[in-house]
Amino acid sequence: MLKVKVNDIDIEVEEGFTILQACELAGFEIPRFCYHEKLSIAGNCRMCLVEIEKSKKPVASCAMPVAEGMNIKTNTNFVEKARKGVMEFLLANHPLDCPVCDQGGECDLQDQSMFYGIDKSRYKENKRFVPEKYMGPLIKTQMTRCIHCTRCVRFATEVAGVPEIGAIGRGEDMQITTYLEKAMESELSANVIDLCPVGALTSKPYVFEARPWELKKTETIDVMDSVGSNIRVDTYGWEVKRILPKINEDINEEWISDKTRYSCDGLKYQRLDTPYIKKENNFKKVSWFEAFQILKDKINLTSPEKIAGLTGDLTNMETLFACKELFNKVLKSKDLESREKNIYINLSNRNNYLFNSEIKGIEKSDLILLIGTNPRFEATMLNARIRKSFLKNNTEIFSLEDLGDLTYPYKILTNTTEEVKKIIENNSEISKKITKAKYPIIIFGEGALDLNSSKYIFEGLKKFLIENNKINEDWNAINILPFNASAVGSYDLNIVSKTNDTIEKIKNNFFELIFLFGQDNFSFNKKNEFIVYIGSHGDKGAEMADLVLPGAAFTEQDGYFTNLEGKLQMAFKASYPPGEAKEDWVIINEISNLVGRESLFKNKNELLNAMNSYINSNKKDDISNLFKEEFVKEKISTLPNDYYHSNVIARASKTMNECRSIRTKLKKTGTEG
Repeated sequence: MLKVKVNDIDIEVEEGFTILQACELAGFEIPRFCYHEKLSIAGNCRMCLVEIEKSKKPVASCAMPVAEGMNIKTNTNFVEKARKGVMEFLLANHPLDCPVCDQGGECDLQDQSMFYGIDKSRYKENKRFVPEKYMGPLIKTQMTRCIHCTRCVRFATEVAGVPEIGAIGRGEDMQITTYLEKAMESELSANVIDLCPVGALTSKPYVFEARPWELKKTETIDVMDSVGSNIRVDTYGWEVKRILPKINEDINEEWISDKTRYSCDGLKYQRLDTPYIKKENNFKKVSWFEAFQILKDKINLTSPEKIAGLTGDLTNMETLFACKELFNKVLKSKDLESREKNIYINLSNRNNYLFNSEIKGIEKSDLILLIGTNPRFEATMLNARIRKSFLKNNTEIFSLEDLGDLTYPYKILTNTTEEVKKIIENNSEISKKITKAKYPIIIFGEGALDLNSSKYIFEGLKKFLIENNKINEDWNAINILPFNASAVGSYDLNIVSKTNDTIEKIKNNFFELIFLFGQDNFSFNKKNEFIVYIGSHGDKGAEMADLVLPGAAFTEQDGYFTNLEGKLQMAFKASYPPGEAKEDWVIINEISNLVGRESLFKNKNELLNAMNSYINSNKKDDISNLFKEEFVKEKISTLPNDYYHSNVIARASKTMNECRSIRTKLKKTGTEG
């Protein structure tokens, strides 16, 4: 530890700390524009100047490491004069257009110029003008405001791994731009908006929508994938105006994916706001009373073994549990399923379907093997951690398929089950590497669990890892990466078919009555089935339905979700359902009251208590015996994943549709990175 003095206060800091970090440790704020904790040090804004004893000039505190015995001053006249001079330089070419700037109210330059700047400028020269740059449908530019802090450049290069932004020109002619004046192709690109301290990069879909003080802010979680990124939802009245990241170092750090940030406009399009019944292939509006009477008559005419239900990818755990109770106690049916495909899941132990190494644990891994998964599109924030691990540890990464650009280098293995069999039997170079690795990570995607050999390769690799002490009290190398936000929660609640054939029976048109609880990604050739859809959007599920009951989106009801590593998180209500739509669990409760003449739950608290009791009782069904443990020579491929159209909200989003259109054009022209 090094002993230093900051404003006459003695502190001890670790070797390698910068002066800026030492000052903040002592409780003194240092202004900065270019410095950011998650990015490399650039030292080019000079706003963080401090005075060091025996130094004739002020020192940039972000770039200078602490030395033993340093005497640092942060609030002297010398420092104040230096900061005012720097602020005068920074504002020399700034357009001073705060009233029309979307960054107004959240702008570092605005805040710091008020506190550290002066009320006049000695510059009489004309301000320079920099033309706007095209960075795609998500990022609006006004580069005349740019102060060349290079945060966006460093983020794109270091964190996103897609080095598309850089500087051209020198001195006064220097400009920040994408190299080929084309849309950024990273799924993390819009994080540069949060990083920009001056409003040179702002949100294009949000432009001129609202001021930050007009918005109601709700801290909640994202459901676009199974990671469970922590977010803040900003609403104006009923409408969700924007979504921003909330810092959680264990899950998403302070970044979010573009889909998480921008699919929110899909919450106002194609919404279901009243019940509908299909007559002569057309939907007709009906009241809730009429809709429930139609449903009651249909249930009474259908035997329990002819009733099935499928839950959706955005369904919260309260709704899932209410569905389970409805099927068990009221409908007396065993055919409730949460999976969209008959993927192999061993429910006998919770570790069999979790990401056991945890997202934060990826940072210390020294070997990663990807089997049937593309983390860049299936879990963008998890992919960013893998890149971080590669940069930090030079982690060896292997994939059983050529996945294109993952933003980090990886070695491609043969994508067959034979390759995995060699690893299991210790006849492969990868087997030896896994054995030697201290913290190996094996990631199974749903593409590896949707095979005839899925049980063989999962259980075989698990046994291999146990035998080589890679699954122990301190480390568990086996990890599942599910597509859906609701996946782990539904497995915790045992919402899988007891006979493992519900999906097959639906495809073979066995059932007469099918409930789709927010399920929009499952398709089959419908014949005479009566389909009831409970959900928020007029999408694929509602299209094939005979009766549509309008539910609430994830921002319109409180609900728990369990993320891929098993963390239970609450999605808080930020808005309210449109029109006559109701919260999902309320609809299910009313169906129970209608059919069984008794509500499942008196209120939400009773539902939560019953759900928690069920989870804590660790009731686990071992359905693994329903799968055959046989080896079949097969190809292991990732399942199709349309990144910008992965769920109902994203498909309804104009922004996501525009991004998808641009990505498609780039693929056709062969210019995609």
